[in-house]
Amino acid sequence: MMKNLLPFIILFFFSSNCAIAQKIKIKKSKLKSPNFKQITLEDLWSKGTFKTQRLSNFHAMNKGDFYVVVNNHGTDLDKYSYKTLEKVETIVTTNDLNGINSLSDYSFSAKENKIIIGTAKEQIFRHSSRGIYYVYDLKTKKLIQISKEKIQEPTFSPDENKVGYMFNNNLYYKDLTNNKTTQITFDGKKNKIINGITDWVYEEEFAFVRAFDWNKNSDKIAFIRFDESEVPEFSMDIYGSDLYQTQQVFKYPKAGEKNAEVSLHIFNLKAQKAQKIDLGTQQQYYIPRIQWTNEANTLCVTTLNRHQNNLNLLFVYGNTLQSKIILNEKDDAYIDITDNLTFLNDNSFIWTSEKDGFNHIYHYSDSGKLINQVTKGNWEVTNYYGYDDKTSRIYYQSTEDGSTNRAVSTIDLNGTNQQKLSDKIGTNSAAFNNSYNYYINTFSNATTPTIYTLNEAKTGKQVKHIIKNENIKELLAEYNLGEKEFSTIKTKDGEFNMWLIKPVNFDVTKKYPLLMYQYSGPGSQQVANQWNNTNDYWYYMLAQQGYIVACVDGRGTGFKGRDFKKVTQKELGKYEIEDQINAAKELAKLNYIDENRIGIWGWSYGGYMSSLAITKGAATFKMAIAVAPVTSWRFYDTIYTERYMQTPQENASGYDENSPISYVDLLKGKYLLIHGSGDDNVHVQNTTRMVNALIEANKQFDLFIYPDRTHGIYKGKNTRLHLYKKMTTFIEDNL
Repeated sequence: MMKNLLPFIILFFFSSNCAIAQKIKIKKSKLKSPNFKQITLEDLWSKGTFKTQRLSNFHAMNKGDFYVVVNNHGTDLDKYSYKTLEKVETIVTTNDLNGINSLSDYSFSAKENKIIIGTAKEQIFRHSSRGIYYVYDLKTKKLIQISKEKIQEPTFSPDENKVGYMFNNNLYYKDLTNNKTTQITFDGKKNKIINGITDWVYEEEFAFVRAFDWNKNSDKIAFIRFDESEVPEFSMDIYGSDLYQTQQVFKYPKAGEKNAEVSLHIFNLKAQKAQKIDLGTQQQYYIPRIQWTNEANTLCVTTLNRHQNNLNLLFVYGNTLQSKIILNEKDDAYIDITDNLTFLNDNSFIWTSEKDGFNHIYHYSDSGKLINQVTKGNWEVTNYYGYDDKTSRIYYQSTEDGSTNRAVSTIDLNGTNQQKLSDKIGTNSAAFNNSYNYYINTFSNATTPTIYTLNEAKTGKQVKHIIKNENIKELLAEYNLGEKEFSTIKTKDGEFNMWLIKPVNFDVTKKYPLLMYQYSGPGSQQVANQWNNTNDYWYYMLAQQGYIVACVDGRGTGFKGRDFKKVTQKELGKYEIEDQINAAKELAKLNYIDENRIGIWGWSYGGYMSSLAITKGAATFKMAIAVAPVTSWRFYDTIYTERYMQTPQENASGYDENSPISYVDLLKGKYLLIHGSGDDNVHVQNTTRMVNALIEANKQFDLFIYPDRTHGIYKGKNTRLHLYKKMTTFIEDNL
């Protein structure tokens, strides 16, 4: 059950004391005051006028109460004391690194005597990249190049004497004691075989790249092998600046198609031999995580069936290579993969699960027996920060203050002595040092810019401020923007979180056009009590021009329990669009909203929703903007889509009855489609299929393609400025 929002949040009630409202329409008339500034798109996408100061490149050290930060435009790696926040020393500077000019990409060994430093990086997909990497020895001051080639995911062994990495789809390791490089696999080939690195769909949907792991003794490497041979290929033309375009070709399994065949292997450094692990009847379709336990010869493997509703944790014993299921979890819908699995000194483990209806923390023995459920309640654990074995305390983030807020808390491993550490209502997050003596708290809410403070982990007591961002409030006073109002909106299908932004000189007797924004994807959240992002300032800019902007998190979004989130199973889009349409109808009942001038926009999943809104909701929405939309789940990847929809072969009606392509005949309003031609995630195929359907239905629409831009549509000079000018103009002309 959602807790009531505290009084400082401005509540918006759906009532009006005006018996008769004047029907004064406001269109493209900027509500100017001689005393206040107007927001411009250049403020947002060129000048960075409203950017706040951040604490970035922050890394807690393993030894002592220290952290490191990259300073001086990437040239110095400086060590600081948590207790005083004062600089202790410069650990390394680029002046000592023989031509390396930046420390922006670095990682320590476990003992923190050595650092891997990356240069000349090039992005591959969302999370993956390759580059030239070096090892710098802090004791000897020696710099060793790991490879002359651009490699991926260099990772220290726990004894810090070796570095594992991937090159050309094969796995290698370099022995730093003798400078010898050993190739572990030999069959790697582009678009065929990958060893130790994930394929595109694992990287995107299971959110990891490195698919190899060192054991505690540094004498074994477990890795996943991907056989992509039979996965269908997807190709994109890259137009660039040359006379002829090139093609990017990669393996992309669309819903219902064949995935890579994955297998598990362990390489024994002493025997110099890799062995395939036969999981036998316990083998499942996906291997989304591997992790060595605190027992050097015991590997923990997470497997999932294709429907992703049956999960196994298996222990593979490195000496015998035998496996055993330690934990099995099932769900009628799906099970999310996280990185919360934590092994304690006795090899018991901490796990998070939604099995009681809300996401909570559980403690299991090394045999998989449930010891206890650590956290309980009608609220969600939203982040697991770690376990302090000295005090047997767990630290976590949760929705204990309500679904739109985040609190930082601690609790004993046995589920007692629960204590909230954060004392401000809004969005709190924490970065603990490895001794769990201190943490840096990041706090903001809708009226408070981001504040960074140093806090005691035991009590939550604030030690001192680090960053206050007070200047941004002074700056915003020059614009007189009003406030984002939080409330809930009730429709026939439920009560949903909402925020709303009105013009600052709002007049209840006038009629205003309404623009709705949403994302709506499974487990997502847009109605959150936190400080402004860039889009928020765009909404304030539109409010200055006389628009009301609203956002509603309907069914399927997150942090209100399992059932609220998973009700959309096998019917993506059905309930979400019903909630957006019904929310718009409820808002249209307000005397000051013009029911004939309601628009909607969204990006990616939100673009899918706005495409459904302008078709299935044609009677409600006058205009819609869809940026990089999915238009049929048949075109999207296996792991994401089948998690919620199963395969098209099993659930054809779920796919087709919730595709906007099926409803183009209903289009009445103004519709703008925008896509990047280089989108490797949501392919421009989605837009072209929608375009063809609209043409066949003889429906007029607007289309803009950004050449070679990926899903984020941001690369290149002025790209975002151009995009938002186009969308703003479309809103002004059509709403």
